[in-house]
Amino acid sequence: MKTYKRLYPQVCSWENVHLAWRKARKGKCGKAPAAAFEFDLESNLVELQRELEAKTYRPGPYHSFYIHDPKRRLISAAPFRDRVVHHALCNVIEPLFERRFITDSYANRVGKGTHRALDRCQQFARRFRYVLQCDVRQFFPSIDLVILRATLGRVIADRDVMWLVDRILESGTGVLNEEYRMTWFSGDDLLAATRPRGLPIGNLTSQFWANCYLDSFDQFVKRELRCKGYLRFVDDFLLFANNKRTLWAWREAVLAYLAGLRLTIHESRAHPCPVTEGIPFLGFVVYPTHRRLKRRNAVNYRRRLKRLVAGWVAGEHTQEAVVASLLGWINHARYGDTWGLRRDVLAPITF
Repeated sequence: MKTYKRLYPQVCSWENVHLAWRKARKGKCGKAPAAAFEFDLESNLVELQRELEAKTYRPGPYHSFYIHDPKRRLISAAPFRDRVVHHALCNVIEPLFERRFITDSYANRVGKGTHRALDRCQQFARRFRYVLQCDVRQFFPSIDLVILRATLGRVIADRDVMWLVDRILESGTGVLNEEYRMTWFSGDDLLAATRPRGLPIGNLTSQFWANCYLDSFDQFVKRELRCKGYLRFVDDFLLFANNKRTLWAWREAVLAYLAGLRLTIHESRAHPCPVTEGIPFLGFVVYPTHRRLKRRNAVNYRRRLKRLVAGWVAGEHTQEAVVASLLGWINHARYGDTWGLRRDVLAPITF
């Protein structure tokens, strides 16, 4: 396996730090943290660059809040200047890992995404008769930081870069402790409960490192199980085959491999099913011949749209904000057979 040295000067370069700021501010220009940082932009960037070069940089505290999309999740947002550092690091190390990832890993990667994952799922549903659908339990809270650091260190031989990786990992230690329910694995002793674990949901680095963490699993499924129909989106993954016996055998192999990463799946939901029954995946139900948007998705958006319109009438939202929300949902829903659904959702709305 090729390793990479002398990466840290690239991370700390003025060009990279400036590019990182530009990426961090996308979609955040009107937000107070970004505006405060930009009020004295050059001084803030110079100070950040000097801290990185001198290795005196220390991340700030997270701001945490819950969302329901659709299930309850704890989101932990880093200070804006830390998000600039996250981009500066990922600008340099992400390409080193990207070339190693399998083609059919679709989350948080340029040129991939939800809709391409849905297209690939439907392609496999047309080629194979059965599917084994799995999702990892408590994925981000369960990520073992010792295993993650070893995974990153096998590629990154630059100690200074690993110093920055350690600072970011340490800053998120304990953030998701209350979200994690202890799982014991074979060979564990009582010290297993003290292992550092958890990546804050919301960090750019967390999204990227999640792919790094599961890359060896992806390689295992493709190279050792020789599964020709496999795709993954974050912690949701699908294995396709033409008989159930193969999928049951793969299920046991998957459980054993993930245990080595200190991960488990929702076993009660992971059983082979005919693809003709529909595959619930990324907000849609995918069939070989068509796709349906999940009912819950439509119901939730209808409620949200009513609140947005009421806020617009009360002067709390602009018409542009309502239209932007509508167009975003329409663009997502159109990837399924949803013409009638979109018409019903939009029919009551007038401006």
